[in-house]
Amino acid sequence: MSNAMINGFDLDEYVTRTLAEDLGEGGDVTSAATIPAEARFSATMNCREEIVVAGIEIAAAFFRRMDDGVTLDCDVADGSRVPAGTVLMRIEGRAGAMLAAERSALNTLQHLSGIATLTRRYVDAIEGTGAILLDTRKTIPGLRVPEKYAARMGGAQNHRMRLDDGLLIKDNHVAVNGSVEAAVARARAYGSSLPVQVEVDRIEQIEPALAAGADRLLLDNMPPPVLREAVALVAGRVPLEASGGVRLDTVRAIAETGVTYVSVGRITQSAPAVDIGLDFALA
Repeated sequence: MSNAMINGFDLDEYVTRTLAEDLGEGGDVTSAATIPAEARFSATMNCREEIVVAGIEIAAAFFRRMDDGVTLDCDVADGSRVPAGTVLMRIEGRAGAMLAAERSALNTLQHLSGIATLTRRYVDAIEGTGAILLDTRKTIPGLRVPEKYAARMGGAQNHRMRLDDGLLIKDNHVAVNGSVEAAVARARAYGSSLPVQVEVDRIEQIEPALAAGADRLLLDNMPPPVLREAVALVAGRVPLEASGGVRLDTVRAIAETGVTYVSVGRITQSAPAVDIGLDFALA
């Protein structure tokens, strides 16, 4: 893939699984019934709104799988911001194969480009504040790797990819241990070399978490005035991440408080698919 193959993503397995889901055991019976085997199509894939592209080579892989003789040119790279009407891909190949691949290719590209496009809106909204946008683990099961890739294409940085990527002590961990101090102490005693991040939702939890050895704090659901108070109290001792209910209309005020990071679950959890279509013509 362009931008290097997505680490941890098995493209062949994804294409196989997705096509099997769509084609079933009988294949595209409509195309088989109505289109001669020798018929050929040429097509352009176009965006019908301004988007940030993500997943173009994944989409291309569906057409290549269905027709190993397809002629295919990707006119844009992942991460590109393009206006409505831009041709993303040009394709020429067997008509039946292209029609069988069309929906899987479009679904994937529309979804991943939707994530990248929404992410870019958040990144643009906090431009100049110095804060960095992070994604979260709020992803569709089985699609975390490509969805987080799409967030990167939109300008975000990835937070934890998996539960073994970092020690993040949240409210339920604290509840089981009885206090922030006890949870951090237990995490430190665990012996991992991973940094310890602690979620706090009240100002009075900050100093105990730092005293216990937290390397980073997640400030959960704090309004901007409280975030500014937290930033002043920590005074640069550890990085601070603001999280919880962040929306496009609130993200800049949050970023302007001086936090290091703002994490947004919506960019993967709630991103709408963008409008991309495939326009066919007889070859």
